[in-house]
Amino acid sequence: MIRILTIAVAAVLGAAFVRAGEPPSSLDADAAGRLAELALACVHKEYPNKVAHVLHSDADVKPPRELTPAFCGCFDWHSAVHGHWLLVRLARTFPDAPFVPRARAALDQSLTPDHIATEVSYLERDGNETFERPYGLAWLLQLAAELHEWNDPDARRWSTALAPLERAAAARFTTWLPKLTHPIRTGEHSQTAFAFGLVLDWARSTGNEPIENLVASRTRELYLADRDCPISYEPSGQDFLSPCLAEADLVRRVLPPAEFAAWLGGFLPDLPLDGSTAWLPIGVVTDPSDGKLAHLDGLNLSRAWMLEGIAAGLPAGDPRVKTLLATAAVHRKSGLVAVTGDHYEGGHWLGSFATYLVTGRGLPAR
Repeated sequence: MIRILTIAVAAVLGAAFVRAGEPPSSLDADAAGRLAELALACVHKEYPNKVAHVLHSDADVKPPRELTPAFCGCFDWHSAVHGHWLLVRLARTFPDAPFVPRARAALDQSLTPDHIATEVSYLERDGNETFERPYGLAWLLQLAAELHEWNDPDARRWSTALAPLERAAAARFTTWLPKLTHPIRTGEHSQTAFAFGLVLDWARSTGNEPIENLVASRTRELYLADRDCPISYEPSGQDFLSPCLAEADLVRRVLPPAEFAAWLGGFLPDLPLDGSTAWLPIGVVTDPSDGKLAHLDGLNLSRAWMLEGIAAGLPAGDPRVKTLLATAAVHRKSGLVAVTGDHYEGGHWLGSFATYLVTGRGLPAR
């Protein structure tokens, strides 16, 4: 049944979101429901599970539901977090859709004060100082932002329950960012550019000016001197984030359009002006059952939203916009067709990336 359902996800999304510049509002309730099913199938699926923590004794060997009861599904902690974000995002966007009661029930089951208290205790235990830093913690703040923005009684209750973990995650960034001497330019979880973008969007959404200013200043210090990003070296074989595009998508959040346009000219000087897409070939997955190789499906999705974000940060009439949106469309089509859930290695997380893309979550308000 799940296989039939998730094949339908690919068919519907692949057909619906392939045109450059198509507005995110073109997502309909049926397609949203199919994405929601991917998260509903995993947010409380405890096994298989990848637990990563420091053991101090035998007593530290516990099942995921005891270690992190709110986010114990979807194979790993960060995927569980953004699986819950997916449910909030889609339920908020389509409040009357048929999947919403089940989404609300799943959120009710996870986001309780007791569960969050245990999550905070786990985060603050000895040896967990770098736990899910920065990727998972940034997604936790994105979940918090989505709840803050949703004018709904349940959302306010879940937001209140999540608040202690939200504060703990934010504190991790305020402690870590001043000590970070170099950006982390990988294409996986440790990358700083993508995480900084999520944190900055959260800070602006919630009115947290100290963290907004901290992230913006660190972005300027760590990235604004960069030139000639070697995008021809991308992707590495298991990337799900583009180091070059994620950086540009971050910098457009802190520079006004004219300044960003000038910076982008030095950062990606060979970006075509003719609307061509060959400069950035899509990532090709040869074995979707291999959890690392399957990352490239996520890369196509994240590249699409980053290219759209970069285009949105440029002044009106900039000739590079045509190329950016055309290339985003190619990656969007390839990425969405891969969101099938046929293999749990991708099914437990690709729905979140697809949702971030098709709902335009990272784009500036229009």
